[in-house]
Amino acid sequence: MINELKYKECIEACLQCMNACNVCYVSCLKEYELAMLRDCIALDRECADICAFAAQAMSRNSPFVKEICELCIKACLACAEECEKHDHDHCRQCAEACRRCADVCREMVGQL
Repeated sequence: MINELKYKECIEACLQCMNACNVCYVSCLKEYELAMLRDCIALDRECADICAFAAQAMSRNSPFVKEICELCIKACLACAEECEKHDHDHCRQCAEACRRCADVCREMVGQL
């Protein structure tokens, strides 16, 4: 059985990432070069939704936590990679939150 504290840390990382993705999403929509940010906007939404789903799955001790968190890792890494292409502060902060979330999820999945 996984340590409750590890789930807590992973849930918090997922929620922080979800928030950073939502901020990036809303902020991108206000930028002048909107077309250039299309992929960033799309991945922000996907990543935020998947992070929220992962946090919910962990909070209810879903039997699919490992698979859901593996998907979360993929979404976070894809979002971070896209956000790192842009110089906006919100993109940089989002990429950082995504990479941290991926790391915490990877560590937790390794313990399952």
